[in-house]
Amino acid sequence: MALDQSFVGRTYPPSRPYEVGREKIREFAEAIGDDNPAYRDAEAAKALGHPDVIAPPTFVFSVSYQEAESVVRDPKLGLDYARVVHRDQQFAYHRPVRAGDVLSVTSTIESIKSLAGNEVLDIRGEVQDAEGQPVVTVHTKLVARAVEAGGTGGAGEAAEGE
Repeated sequence: MALDQSFVGRTYPPSRPYEVGREKIREFAEAIGDDNPAYRDAEAAKALGHPDVIAPPTFVFSVSYQEAESVVRDPKLGLDYARVVHRDQQFAYHRPVRAGDVLSVTSTIESIKSLAGNEVLDIRGEVQDAEGQPVVTVHTKLVARAVEAGGTGGAGEAAEGE
């Protein structure tokens, strides 16, 4: 089933605020194997001109993806989330994410395209701080795989001959 094209341009209300903590930044940096001292040590971050530790560039993914997920789970959109794969993610920073930031995300559906039976959904997330200042713009591209003839196309479906 094709996605509802009337959703292109739809903007969803801002997400609930997310407070960025030093420990969350440290844990994320450890998880991705990045030992940059600016992610762990406030003095190292200050030496680089930041008021506190900063987050690795992809840290904001967890905040923005939660909001994008709530958009694609909108039942009126008509997306079968079981068929969705994450295709691409891009970040355009206005400034680094810092410990102490209180962030919210406002998501907008930028486009919906049908390609070879697949539905491609582009979502823009505007991440702002508590003062409403832009921090990062996140572009997320999701693909809902086409339903195969005679099947549902679901991830748990066995291939013929199995």
